[in-house]
Order: sequence, then structure tokens, then C-alpha cells
Amino acid sequence: MTKRALISVSDKTGISEFAKALTQNGFEIISTGGTSALLKKEGIDVKDVSDITGFPEMMDGRVKTLHPKIHGGLLYLRDNPSHVKQAEENGISAIDIVVVNLYPFRETVANPDVKLEDAIENIDIGGPTLLRSAAKNFASVAVICDPSDYAVVSTELNKNGDISYDVKKKLAVKAFRHTADYDSAVDTFLSKALLDEKVKRLSFVGGEKLRYGENWHQEATYYKDLNGFGPNISNAKQLHGKELSYNNYIDIDNALLTLKDLHSKDPSVVIVKHNNPCGLATGKTLKDAFLAAWDGDPISAFGSIVCVNRIFDVETAKLLDKKFIEIIVAPGFELEALEILKNKSETLRLLELDGFDKPFDSEYVYKHVTGGLLEQTRDIGLFEKWDIVTKAAFPDSKKGLSEFAMSSCKCIKSNSISIAYEYEPGYYMLLGMGAGQPNRVDSIGKLAAPKARNNLKEMYDRNEELQKAMTYEEYVSKVFSECVMASDAFFPFDDSVVYANEFGLRYILSPGGSIRDAEVIETADRLGVSLVFTGMRHFLH
Repeated sequence: MTKRALISVSDKTGISEFAKALTQNGFEIISTGGTSALLKKEGIDVKDVSDITGFPEMMDGRVKTLHPKIHGGLLYLRDNPSHVKQAEENGISAIDIVVVNLYPFRETVANPDVKLEDAIENIDIGGPTLLRSAAKNFASVAVICDPSDYAVVSTELNKNGDISYDVKKKLAVKAFRHTADYDSAVDTFLSKALLDEKVKRLSFVGGEKLRYGENWHQEATYYKDLNGFGPNISNAKQLHGKELSYNNYIDIDNALLTLKDLHSKDPSVVIVKHNNPCGLATGKTLKDAFLAAWDGDPISAFGSIVCVNRIFDVETAKLLDKKFIEIIVAPGFELEALEILKNKSETLRLLELDGFDKPFDSEYVYKHVTGGLLEQTRDIGLFEKWDIVTKAAFPDSKKGLSEFAMSSCKCIKSNSISIAYEYEPGYYMLLGMGAGQPNRVDSIGKLAAPKARNNLKEMYDRNEELQKAMTYEEYVSKVFSECVMASDAFFPFDDSVVYANEFGLRYILSPGGSIRDAEVIETADRLGVSLVFTGMRHFLH
């Protein structure tokens, strides 16, 4: 029995080479329109669909494959005697391979100026029908909708003379997924264009079952974004350690967002615990940045996640000898560093993630709530303005430190406060942070500032030269007087400025915009505090 393949593609990448491979394996080629013309030009023997159906392509190509002799050849069950008899009685021959990709609808409607008639003309009808018919009967028919699968099928045919059931079932699922995504795109566009309704359909795959959720009694699953490109967790390659948990995924995402938002050209390290950056620093070397980030909160860093923007080197790996860390995420690992880390712990997860230099591929973020889905654009940017609103000057020399302070602040859960310190000229660290409090005063007075003092105590106690030069209180006063404190939102009262001043903090960033801004500014002037309004709020919930 002659084997037959039907080919009708919009994306003609590699199709001539694949068609030749099919003919070399004994397949008769059936094709349509432009695909048929291309294959004939390449010297490939092609039978037109109209020769099979007895009907010409008509209505500008809208009707060509929608015919019983095509779909009967795809759908009849080869092991069903009744189906076989009906096929023979009606002159229907089997089609064993379908190669179809669809009109470029998504590419067409990506143009903001697309005309409705052009969009509708690019809605494929026959293509999805062919894919679904072939995929439904995947035990007998191989369906190919992605040019990247040509090589797999060619290899199978060259090696075995046939396509394995395992490959066929994977191709079938891929085809159904492809048509589902295609129909989703049509629905989304036409809902808006015709009904002025917004529709959001998201596609995720994989369904990897996790050990448990946020807590032991909760079940959890991780799904990958099928279309996710750029730096994201799904594209990470795990080199070592046990499987990731639900909370690990949450913390890794926060670490990645924090490091990417920093936009630092210097070696940078973020340490995340319970979905908050508790350590963040830049440095001359990765080792310097790690040490400064660790000093930001040595207690919280226990059992944390570390993310870096440089190849993880041997010097930095050696620093982890007696430190308990759950996960390290890096663009790569030096071979010796990798061995050091693997020998440190069997459970330490090491993730290699390319693309730190690439932007995120999506401009939106989503949060599921009971009964619905929230969508918003990413929080991009730090300042809308740089308005020094007090009599006390805010030096230009502190602009870099200020950007670091607000960048870290926007990645801490609201109400957030960050205290940033230039520990070496041009290099910054998160010295203290206050996260997730119902009021901003507690974030400053009970968390960020006291934590900064505690961290300085650790740094002071191990530096003998520093101890000889000044007392601990003198050291704290000196450092705090040079720090920048950032707030993710405006101060509703002047108490935040008062508390900051009591700790010796002189430089403050806030979006401004409170009805009591004048009162806040007046208090800052009275205390000699320099206050900048940035005009951009950075709530993170």
C-alpha cells in the first residue's frame, strides 16, 4: 500500500528538505496552493489536493481540504473492518502523515493598526481541521505542526521505516495544544474587536507535582509557561540537589526580580528569605558582593536562597563552607566551584540560569484570587522625578546609592523600608530592611533601623582596627549619617521622618503625594533631614 503525506504549510521553513526525506522513504506527497508550487519548483513529485477530491480549490483558497476523501483518509480506523470497507467503497485512501502549520493570525494581529478584515482573512479553517483530524487518529497518523519536529520524524523514518507510537502521541498532543492556543488567540482578538470584551487565556504545561505547598498539608504543582522566554525559573537547569519546593519557586522568583531590577553592571548578590530580599549588595568582585549581602542580615540568611549575576567562582564558593543555604542561582558555575558546592551538601540545589542580560519576555504579571485573576503591567522604573523638597541639600554623589536603596525597597513587601549604605566607593549594600508591616513607623523603628544597628555591631566586632579608631556608637552614627533610607510609599504623617532622624538617618526618599506632605517637609526642615520626592510608588503585596 502506498504511504501518503499531506503537506500544507504557511511557514515553509525546511519544508522542501522534509518533503524530499518523505519521498526517499516511499511517501506520495499531496499538497495545496503555494506549498504545492514550491515543492514542484524544487523538483519534488506532488499530487494536488484537487486531484484527490475532484474539486478545484475555490473561494480564494478558503475551500480546498474540507472533503471526505481527505478527512476520511485521516479519520478511518485502520483496524475497524467497517471503516475499511466504507473507505474502499468510497474510493478513500489512507493518509499517513499530515504536515500543517497555520495562517499567521497572531503575527497579523500583533500589528496595532491591523484591519479587522485582514485579521479575519488570516483565521485558518482547513488547517486546524486537518490537525485535529490527524491528531484524533494519532495511532495511525503522524501529525506535524512545528518545523522543529521534521528532524525527529526524518530520523525515525530513516532508522525504522516508520514512526513510533511514542513519537506519534507526542506530536498529537502538540497539535491539539497548537490549535487550542490558536483558537485562544482568535477568541481574544475578536472578543475585543467585535464585542469590546477583554478575554485572557493563559497556557501552562508540565504539571510537575511538588512535595507539598506552602505548608505540609497543602498539595502543590508547578506548571511551565509554554511561551516563556528570557530569564525565568522554567528555563533554569538544575545541576545538583533535591527537587524544588513550592516556597523555593516563590523565593527564586523574588531573587531574580530583585537582581534584574538592580540593573547593576557590577557583580551583585541577593539573598532572599520568605519572599523578601534580606541581603543585597554590589561589589568589586562576586566575593565582595556576597560578603556585603550576607552582612545585611546574617541571621535571616540561614536557609536562604542566593542569586548572583556572575559565574559563581571558587573564591565565593569557599565562603559557604559553614553557611547553610538552600539554593544558589547563577548564570553558571566554575567547574571547581561546582565540585566544592556539590561536596558541601547532597541537598543544596544549584540552578544554572542563562539570560540575566536579557529582558523579561512579558510586560504583565498576574495574581490569582478566589474567583478571579488580576493582571497588571510590571513595576518598571524607580523615579518619575527627583524633587529635593527640603532646605537641607541632597548631594548628587548619593544618586547611585539612592537608586540602589529604592531598587531594593520596591522588591520588599509593603509597607517597605530599606536602608542602604555605600560600604566602599561605588559599591552598595542593603544594611537594614523592614517588610510587610501594616504601618510604616514599625517598618522603620522596630525593623529596618534596629536591624541595621545589629548588622553594624557584627561588622564592628570583627574589625579590630575599627574598634581602635572609634566606639561602636560613633561607628553607628558615622554610618547612619551617610545612609539613604527609601520608602515604597508616601508618609501619611511626619512620624516616619521623626523616627528616622532619631536613628541618625539624614537622607530619605519617598514618592510624596500625601495630603500632609507640607507637614512632613516642615518636620524634615526642622530636623535638618534631606528629603527627596520621587513621584513613583512601589507597593508590593
